[in-house]
Amino acid sequence: MTVKTRALASTSKIRSHFPALERQHNGFPVAYFDGPGGTQVPRAVVEAVSDYLYNHNANTHWAYPTSAETDRLLDDARQTFADFFNCAPNEVSFGTNMTTITLHLSRGLGRSLHPGDEIVVTELDHHANVDTWRELAKERGLTVRTVRMLTETGQLDWDDFESALNRHTKLLAIGAASNVLGTINDVQRAARLAHEVGALVFVDAVHYAPHALVDVRELECDFLACSAYKFYGPHIGVLYGRYDLLQTLDVPRLEPAPQEPPERLETGTQIHEGIVGAAAAVNYLASLSEGSTPRERLQNVFGALHERGAELFAQLWNGLQSIEGVTAFGPGLDSPRTPTVSFVVRDLPSIQVTRNLVERGVFTSHGDFYAQTVVERLGKTEQGLLRAGCACYTTEEEIERLIAGIREIA
Repeated sequence: MTVKTRALASTSKIRSHFPALERQHNGFPVAYFDGPGGTQVPRAVVEAVSDYLYNHNANTHWAYPTSAETDRLLDDARQTFADFFNCAPNEVSFGTNMTTITLHLSRGLGRSLHPGDEIVVTELDHHANVDTWRELAKERGLTVRTVRMLTETGQLDWDDFESALNRHTKLLAIGAASNVLGTINDVQRAARLAHEVGALVFVDAVHYAPHALVDVRELECDFLACSAYKFYGPHIGVLYGRYDLLQTLDVPRLEPAPQEPPERLETGTQIHEGIVGAAAAVNYLASLSEGSTPRERLQNVFGALHERGAELFAQLWNGLQSIEGVTAFGPGLDSPRTPTVSFVVRDLPSIQVTRNLVERGVFTSHGDFYAQTVVERLGKTEQGLLRAGCACYTTEEEIERLIAGIREIA
């Protein structure tokens, strides 16, 4: 499909939708590079949340207007995320966050696993997609195999990946993109290899979903989870699951609760305002371009934002590479990646560099970002990493301010 780049709203127009961008610190307009940890929220999302709470707030499935309105809004949200994932609405469920969703899913999957069964994870992953399965392995007597990361490129070792899979493998849990290095993994290739040995595939798309439009059919995954607050929504998690699997998955649930998917995956009363806000975030993204269907508009938006993000990231990557004493990690510009980079400045603690940048109105993240193994493999456990990511509202001027700040600190 041809990306309608010209139809994408301008950066200045997009920025006008985010009240947080009006904030100043030390006389500087704040430049938010902390998007990989959570983006800012457009006005339309906040208005959708407040409208729900003011005018429709109720519990579900009861015979009075606000309850019926809540049912309709939740159904609309499932349809919105069906467009977002390229799946059916009854394959979409919601939860508190990706970590909680994954823990809940692991309990359901674990009830069919036995000692000697194996789960494959990777060193590139956030620990929500590693420790969840390690905890399950402790409980069920399972084996967890971990695929190596190549530290020089920040990519998976595919030879090691293939050797980790065998007839005992029951689940592959893989991140679509690294929240530390920006590496985009070839999930389709991984899924096909896993399916060849009869394993299910769970994808952590938390860092991927803000930067590349998810297509669960193309990825060939069985489950996929993401977090709306990484793509301009409220703090809530969303799960895709293949309908035939959701029907039979033995998840912990209350006896009177709905038995049919996708509600059988949702424990207790959901965060209705968060679900409404998450759908509003997807609809906001779709509104930034043209198209005859919501999915087509999303394809156009993500395609155009990817092009814009690649240009901004090249400016950021090249600028950091030009500073003596700065080491940036992860794949280069020619490899599949998100506009996110982690780096160190000489031997300075990352928290110190972050505090210095704050004085210039530049907000970055620091530490290990719950991807502890990546930081350990890079040998930066004590120092930590500094992380900067580009969002839909990032500008060239903000990147220049970040680079100038790092150059002065270095």
